[in-house]
Amino acid sequence: MSESASASPGAGASSHAAASSRATASPSAAASSGAATRRAVVIGGGMAGMLAAAALDAYADVTVVERDALPGGPEPRKGIPQARHAHLLWSGGARAMEDLLPGVTDSWLAAGARRIALPTGLVSLQPHGWLRRWPEMQFMISCSRDLLDAVIREEVAKSARITVLERTELLGLEGDASRTTGVRVRTAPEGDAVGEERVLDADLVVDASGRGSRATSWLDALGVPQAPMEEVDSGLVYASRIFRAPAGTEDYPVINVQPDARRPVPGQSATIVPIEGGRWLVTLAGTRGGQPTGSAKEFEAFARETRHPLVGELIARAEPLTDVVVTRSTVNRRRFFEKVGAWPEGFVAIGDSVCTYNPIYGHGMSVAAQSALALREQVSEHGLASPGLARRVQRAVARPVTIAWELATATDIRYPGAIGKQPGFAQQLLNRYVNRLMLTSTGRPLVAKEFLGVFTLSQPLNTLLKPEVVLAVLRGPRRTPLAEPPLLDRERVG
Repeated sequence: MSESASASPGAGASSHAAASSRATASPSAAASSGAATRRAVVIGGGMAGMLAAAALDAYADVTVVERDALPGGPEPRKGIPQARHAHLLWSGGARAMEDLLPGVTDSWLAAGARRIALPTGLVSLQPHGWLRRWPEMQFMISCSRDLLDAVIREEVAKSARITVLERTELLGLEGDASRTTGVRVRTAPEGDAVGEERVLDADLVVDASGRGSRATSWLDALGVPQAPMEEVDSGLVYASRIFRAPAGTEDYPVINVQPDARRPVPGQSATIVPIEGGRWLVTLAGTRGGQPTGSAKEFEAFARETRHPLVGELIARAEPLTDVVVTRSTVNRRRFFEKVGAWPEGFVAIGDSVCTYNPIYGHGMSVAAQSALALREQVSEHGLASPGLARRVQRAVARPVTIAWELATATDIRYPGAIGKQPGFAQQLLNRYVNRLMLTSTGRPLVAKEFLGVFTLSQPLNTLLKPEVVLAVLRGPRRTPLAEPPLLDRERVG
């Protein structure tokens, strides 16, 4: 999934600014009490890394180690090529970010993002039909990923306890199999000079380096046992393009045409996300055997050939502003770090370093935010250097990870040619229940509300098994399925 004070988010992200009002502790307070100042290192300056730094700034001096140079505003980053595609920040993630960085939502909105009520501002063809636009049940933040990141960087830069080391490479962990004591880094060379290599000592190291994390290699070098890993690969390919939104669409809903995994054909989808600057970010996706290409000529045709031609019809009337960008790295991959019995003290992994998801579900950022919140809660309760903290954090992180993992893989494994562990009998029964639940959500607001609560990571999975929900699912939808997309008259472009 930029600004005014917010006018240039990220500017000064590597410098020390005024002390953050979020902090409940400070170096001077620690000194006056005789307590040693704690130090933490966060690997990665992306969304997960900045949120982890925000989670720790009340408890430690935090150094963020970032391999690349960070942009000074809402601009592309080398480390996240997937930023060109639609990013959906669901309410569960937005609330977690607001908890970590109070005021960040207002900063996004001031920079041009929109808060879109769900399902009121959503026109979505679900596997079982069009979702009705009930009054607000949840919400999402709609804008470009570059804007989301830029505002987060600006908010984090307000903390006097957080330092960002840009263009700095992580070489490895310091310590042994029982405890991590810091990291070895090397700064990028300047001109003819050789990059400096040094050790950063830390009470806690947090790996938030993303999809390309080398955590398993770093831990292996210390003698830590390998974590179990699972993969589910539907062969999904993404293709995205930005269009100028037609006049009069300033309050346009999110448009989403989803595939139906019950059908023995490749899953194809098309999505329009309104973003800042009066633009539409349009993302197409297709699983193995039905992927979109990078051809601008084929873009509209692919959108029309999904389960409903709505997205293709809408973009036919919009002006393209960019070429088509394609991404193929969409494997669901989970490392079960919480299952490693001899987990080292002083090391934690969060975000995509733990689990990557098929981006079509939009859960990665929200899971990273909830993981950072879990990190803060554990540090607050037990202390940054308390015995067993890292293991407690890793287990707490596994909770939001598991919800998103189950939602993604239960669907992805069903597409033709998908690679991964096939569901057992119990999972098949659960899938049948969820299928009927999604059908019922198209005609019963109670079920739609609970489904959206889980899908936006605002409620736990077992919410779907509450007695009143199960009873409603057994009864089925109360209203006749919608035959056409629920667009308002003023939303019918052209």
